[in-house]
Amino acid sequence: MAAEARVLVVANRTAESPELLDALRTRTLQGPCAFTLVIPSTPHGLVWAADMHGGGEEAEQHRAAFVEELRVEGLNVEDAKVGDPDPLAAIQDECNFSEYDEVIVSTLPLHISKWLRIDLPRKAKAATGLPVTHVVGSEI
Repeated sequence: MAAEARVLVVANRTAESPELLDALRTRTLQGPCAFTLVIPSTPHGLVWAADMHGGGEEAEQHRAAFVEELRVEGLNVEDAKVGDPDPLAAIQDECNFSEYDEVIVSTLPLHISKWLRIDLPRKAKAATGLPVTHVVGSEI
């Protein structure tokens, strides 16, 4: 029997999107896996200008709602946490503390995604050396 793959899932405003949920369901069909969710506390809109660390409360709301949704779906969620406001730092922090086999990064569509403007999926792959799957989600 194959060992359970450890999958790091990174999302914020797309955390509860149907696209990300479908991607995680699809991943479970590839073999046993356990998901760890990291929701960077990235603020957006006017909050960003006033306080770079102002996204924590919103990130916590996404985290709690998404964990509940995944567990209702029967997906194996090992852990879920709010991470650094900088999404790449959040990924690196998590990979420094735990070992993962792959990363799934969920972003908004290109025309509105700050994470795609900084090329987060490519940078995550370069920083971790892990395979990275990019999911474009819709904001809920």
